[in-house]
Order: sequence, then structure tokens, then C-alpha cells
Amino acid sequence: MSGVFVTGTDTGVGKTCVSVALLHLFSGLGWRTLGYKPVSAGDIIAGVNADVAALVAASSVVLGSEQQGPFQLSAACAPHIAASMEGVPLPVQGWAEQAQALRAQADIVIAEGAGGFCVPLVLCPRWGLDDVAQELAWPVVLVVGLRLGCLNHAILTCQAIAARGLPLAGWVCNRIDPQMPYADENAAALEQLIPAPCWGDIPWMPAPSPAQLAAALDRECILRTLRP
Repeated sequence: MSGVFVTGTDTGVGKTCVSVALLHLFSGLGWRTLGYKPVSAGDIIAGVNADVAALVAASSVVLGSEQQGPFQLSAACAPHIAASMEGVPLPVQGWAEQAQALRAQADIVIAEGAGGFCVPLVLCPRWGLDDVAQELAWPVVLVVGLRLGCLNHAILTCQAIAARGLPLAGWVCNRIDPQMPYADENAAALEQLIPAPCWGDIPWMPAPSPAQLAAALDRECILRTLRP
């Protein structure tokens, strides 16, 4: 197993929480783990993006925020807009090579996208995180933020992943809206609509630890999926 690509139905659905949970789970099995977020925008604390910092902290092999989060943009907006405002050119090459270099130093790399699966990085010619995922050709894990609209977002994202010829290894239900009506009914519908096993159902937690997040995952299901 080389790595997985964690994507989401939208921004703010808990991709980092799931990535941290996976890193904690695999590290607990004795695997050498590395978190990787190629591009991030906003939420800079002490010079480091908060998501990148969380991935670094959860990795058993630590290379540092510059290698594990090479493009950390300050503005909290779409990456191509933030990059343009800050004069940081985002390349259309080298993303997969960078991830593979990390792979040489770990048993598994958890690569986390930004926003949803098709977020653009360059507009002309169009290049996005779906292109990066296709270059990597790693199994994809879909994080579904359980909130109004999630059924449509999940179906469309699954279609986009399939259109890229990528395997959808699993999905995680993340209950990000504690007030959502009919949450269980929506989760049950997702079980039928998503053509992949559910890797876990994360309950609403205001400030979960990596161990609490990992405990919400189905370890045996994940290992069966990755090691058939």
C-alpha cells in the first residue's frame, strides 16, 4: 500500500479530521506514516496552516511543514485566487513526484486535498486537485459532511472520481451538523448510494483528539479494503 487520497464533498467537511484519524490508526499498527497536504489556503497559525500542522503532528515520520505542506497560502479562499493574490505560481507538474518522494520514506502516505475533489489550482489551462489525484492513482477516500445537500454532493463527487478512473476505497460519514434533521436517514441513504464500504461514522465532537477520531473508524473494514 503506497497511499490514499482523502477528498471531501465540500470544504469544511472534516478531511483533516479523517486524515489525522487514519494516520493515528496506521501509526498504532506500527506503520511509518506521513501526512501530506499539497496545497492549503487560510488558517495560518505561527506561520503554518492549521491543517498541515495537524497532519505533521499525527505523522510517525515527521519531515516538517514545508515538505508535508509545500504550498501554504494565507488567504482563506479558493487556492488559485489566493495564489494569484500572493504571487505564488501553482505548477501543473511535480505534484505526484513530490508525493512519491514522501512515499519512499513511509509505509503509507495520507494525501489530503483542499475543498472538494475538483477544486481548480490553475484556470488556463485548467488544472485541479482531481488531476493531481489522477496522477497519483492512489485509492480515494471520500469524506461526507453530514449536512443538508450531502446526498447530491456525495453522488456528484463519486461520479467525478469514477470519471478519473480512480478506485473509491471507502467513505467516512462525518456528522458535522449536530442539529441536522433526519441525520440517521441521510446516513442510511449514503450507505446505499455510495459504491464503496463505509470506513467509519464520526459523531459530532467539538474538539476531538486523534485517538477519539480513530476510534470512530472501522479498522477491520479499512484493512480488508487496503489489503484484500
